Amino acid sequence: MAAHRRRMFGASPPPPERATPSTPMPIFDLLFEPFERRRSWAPLFVRAFLATFLVYMTQDNVFSAARMLEFRDFLAARGTPVPLFSAHLSVYAQFTAGICFALGLLTRPAAAVMVINFVVAIVIAHLALPFRTWLEPLAMLSGSLFLLFNGPGPLALDRVIARRTAAGAESPTTRPASLSTEPRR
Repeated sequence: MAAHRRRMFGASPPPPERATPSTPMPIFDLLFEPFERRRSWAPLFVRAFLATFLVYMTQDNVFSAARMLEFRDFLAARGTPVPLFSAHLSVYAQFTAGICFALGLLTRPAAAVMVINFVVAIVIAHLALPFRTWLEPLAMLSGSLFLLFNGPGPLALDRVIARRTAAGAESPTTRPASLSTEPRR
């Protein structure tokens, strides 16, 4: 499995060198070493932020037809093709991705969709506006890129599914007699 990951994703960076007793560890290394050991948990915090933001910011459009029509009108005023379809596509993609991020399920595919969604959002709604208006979509874009490149982290359903799939592939599968394809004698 590790060899497969190295081939697929490139070699992991070597672990940081540890100070020997004869060479004292600089104070910053000493202070931040516990965080370094837990760096694999960083995606959990990014997922929590993105999930909260995406679900909170789209729930009004998901549960209110009037708010969805306001979003349609917003897109139509900016010349977006098929504005009602585009509104539904963007809102439900964001809402679904938020749920996926919260669970750590289908994290990379959801992140890829959000990268596309927020690049389009910046082009359609923010490009002609002051940079300050870009901050929310840029935060969503940056967080989605982080998850796309780094995955969901250890506390995620993606990891549970991957472990079960790997365990099933390593052990021989036995089928109950009722599901066997061989004829009974």
